[in-house]
Amino acid sequence: MKRSAGILLYKKENNRFLVLLAHFGGPYWDKQDKGAWSVQKGIVEKEEKVLDAAKREVAEETNLEITNNISFLAARKVAKNKLAIMFYSYFDGDISSFKSNTFQMEWPKKSKQLMEFPEMDKIKWFPLEEAKEYIHPTQRFFIDKLEEQLTREHK
Repeated sequence: MKRSAGILLYKKENNRFLVLLAHFGGPYWDKQDKGAWSVQKGIVEKEEKVLDAAKREVAEETNLEITNNISFLAARKVAKNKLAIMFYSYFDGDISSFKSNTFQMEWPKKSKQLMEFPEMDKIKWFPLEEAKEYIHPTQRFFIDKLEEQLTREHK
């Protein structure tokens, strides 16, 4: 089974929690908004530690460096043959240096022309409730888990 790992970044502002989500890049997601946002995550490479993969993916997809404590949040099967392992960390740093790695695909389809696109084309802070509407449906579980965790930690 393939494993993916990521870190759900959060902060508290004006007495409410916000999470940082990234919008999928490329032509398929270009005009989509709700359901087109994601936690920064990706495939764990062979012989790579899960937490190291999560940190690498955040760096590749956002250009952000996480220096605060990182804690395990949850793991869940998100596809027939894919397990997502999620961590969380407080992050209140500057996101203006956002830059994502890129991928190539044939575009337009059947044009035999390779185009390069950012894996993630923007990042944005969302209040928890709003994040549940905008995150890809397979990842909403992780927003719910983070909300439960933060409620327990900040009673």
